[in-house]
Parts: sequence; C-alpha cells; structure tokens
Amino acid sequence: MFRRRVNRCPDAALLVVCHAYTRFVVEYQTNRGAVYSLGYHVVWCPKYRRPVLVGPVAERLRDLIGQKCDEHGWSIVALEVMPDHVHLFVRADPNASPSYIANQFKGFTSRVLRDEFSHLRSRLPTLWSRSYFVSSVGNVSAVTIQKYIETQWERPWRKRGAS
Repeated sequence: MFRRRVNRCPDAALLVVCHAYTRFVVEYQTNRGAVYSLGYHVVWCPKYRRPVLVGPVAERLRDLIGQKCDEHGWSIVALEVMPDHVHLFVRADPNASPSYIANQFKGFTSRVLRDEFSHLRSRLPTLWSRSYFVSSVGNVSAVTIQKYIETQWERPWRKRGAS
C-alpha cells in the first residue's frame, strides 16, 4: 500500500491510497481528527411528482445544488435532474448526516426556485415532497469489510508480533 497527499483545496488534504489487495485507488479526505471517504446517493421528487424540473428551472436547480456544495465543502460526483426527480451523488464530511445533506439541498433550492419561478408557487403548495431517498456509497462491499475484520489476526505482521 502506498500513500500520496494531494492538496486540492487549502482547508482539507486529500489522501490517495492504493491497496495492493483490492487493486483500486481510493481518494480519502482528511480533517483534524478523521480520514474518510463518504459518498451519498440522494434522490428527491417534486410534490405530487409533477414534471416541473425542465428547461430553465432544471438549469437553475443544477446551479443552486453546486452553490450549496461549495458552501459546505461537499463535492458532486454525479448529478441528474429529471423532469420529476433529482439524482445526486455527493461526497461529504463526517459532520454532515445524510438527513442534513438532503434537507440542505431541498430547503435551499425550494426557497430560491419558488422565488424566481412564479409558476412553481401557483402549481404546487410546496416544491418538494417531504420524503427523500438516501443511500451510502462505498468503494468496498460489506462482504469485503467483514472478511477484512474477521482476518485481522491472520496478517503477517500480527503473527510476528504475537510470537
């Protein structure tokens, strides 16, 4: 395993780790007390699943989501604005819970879009439905993690230290 530090932003360093046993490169971020790689797939829909996210509304929504990510230091991996729902894959820090992330996007974008596009106020009582979907996204499967934890004492350096 090798490590390489990459500075992309002045506040947080990015730690790139290449695992020989998994043959993939994972980009870890660091803060004062943690090294992490947290990704979330967030999906939310307009109220009544109305297809209102088209044209200039969709473009402005993309811009607003980017602004909110910049404000919090999160990074967008993928974003798709469909006419009746939004898919977002975002990387965030450990201080932000998945519900906080989803509600930050929904609250901010609802307020701004309803102010800028009057047809969203007249057609819908609120822009977004109360519900959302969020799933954590990782580079390693649960089975791999379980196997790694269960075989901790089988590592060569552990055997040498135990004898």
